[in-house]
Amino acid sequence: MNIEIIPMQRLGDERGALIALEENKNVPFTVRRVYYLFDTQEGVRRGLHAHKQLRQLVIPVRGSCRFILDDGRERIELVLGDPGTGLLLESMIWREMCDFSHDCVLMVLADQLYDEQDYIRDYDEFLRQAKLRHAAASGTINA
Repeated sequence: MNIEIIPMQRLGDERGALIALEENKNVPFTVRRVYYLFDTQEGVRRGLHAHKQLRQLVIPVRGSCRFILDDGRERIELVLGDPGTGLLLESMIWREMCDFSHDCVLMVLADQLYDEQDYIRDYDEFLRQAKLRHAAASGTINA
């Protein structure tokens, strides 16, 4: 699965810390869109989709939450809660977020503008497309 945790270089002194985000350096793509999630209520699950093409870097600016990630073959869970790290999500990764801390703020940098056509919101459809993609990548697709 194409999941990578990217450490961010912390700068600062006794006054506090600073992290700079730079395209094609610690953000491995050109940023076309930035948004953030906050005030997520207890017990709420977010995400519940995959993207056909979009790449994202998710940074927990404050607080934490649990990610459940699935590429159609493998499913992993991780907690994101360090503002000095980012979670790189490539395309065709089903993502669910849950267990948000009361103060959680997730900032998301994306390599494309919003496009509803890029979303796969049905898990069974995601599995079908992921299976086709994996078969095509391995050369086992039948014509």
